[in-house]
Amino acid sequence: MKLILAHIRPHKLDEVALALRQLPGLTGVSASTSRGWGHAKQEAEKEHRADRVSDFEEYIRLEICCVDSLAEDVIDAIELSARTGLLGDGKIFVSALEETIRIRTGDRGEGAC
Repeated sequence: MKLILAHIRPHKLDEVALALRQLPGLTGVSASTSRGWGHAKQEAEKEHRADRVSDFEEYIRLEICCVDSLAEDVIDAIELSARTGLLGDGKIFVSALEETIRIRTGDRGEGAC
């Protein structure tokens, strides 16, 4: 199983959600608001970084649990639908997921994804 975390621009959420809904086998996505800065902020404001320590950009954080065979399709869907080509489009992080447990039923592993 994989855990895919993605930070995307807020105005791209509907487009990304639509792309993800079209993937057979994907059982769910969680989304929340996040704030942060990264490479784009550093490049855009190198001279002013010290003055703007708390000047964070708003993003949407997506969290997706999926089986290994679906991971590349999820990544591609996010990458293609979230891309504007401008600095600050976001990031996708992929990691191995050791265990998943559905609280309601106690199901574990891929069946709980």
